Amino acid sequence: MPSEAPLRMTKNGLVADVKGWFVVNARESRWRDGGPLGVYCTFEGKQRFPQLGINLNVLEPGQPMAMYHRENAQEGFLVITGECLLIVEGEERRLAAWDFFHCPPGTEHVLVGSGNAPAVVLAVGARGRGVGGGIVYRACEAAARHGASVESETKDFREAYAEAYAGLPRSKWIKYSAGWLPD
Repeated sequence: MPSEAPLRMTKNGLVADVKGWFVVNARESRWRDGGPLGVYCTFEGKQRFPQLGINLNVLEPGQPMAMYHRENAQEGFLVITGECLLIVEGEERRLAAWDFFHCPPGTEHVLVGSGNAPAVVLAVGARGRGVGGGIVYRACEAAARHGASVESETKDFREAYAEAYAGLPRSKWIKYSAGWLPD
């Protein structure tokens, strides 16, 4: 039977470093600064969740969550507050609070914050996508209009995110900032 994993306080928030169940409030967990890609909480410590990746993302209007891509695993996105622009298979769709986007494996996509206020998006994705994660970053005209496209196709995440991460410090871990999440 699984036991409770102890939480460890880092300078940027609480993490669980071992296997087991735990409960942590997103405001008390540590976050990551994606620079032009918003901020997000992974809820993970040194050990990644083996089956599901779970991120809570905060996107300012105009901030993409990622670079336009497809991957070999299923993902799901729930807009909790605010608005997003979904670019899927090269087409734009508006998403509002409580809209859910189911993304089967192989679907090209990216979300971009839109509207007049930050958007909070819960993202869930399957892990175990194969060698190199099975992710392909694709050039897309619609995504490029929103700063969310690579110039040419690549499977190398370092290449895909080189420009976005160029101005960020080596460690992107940060503390939660009041106001990111609704009360």
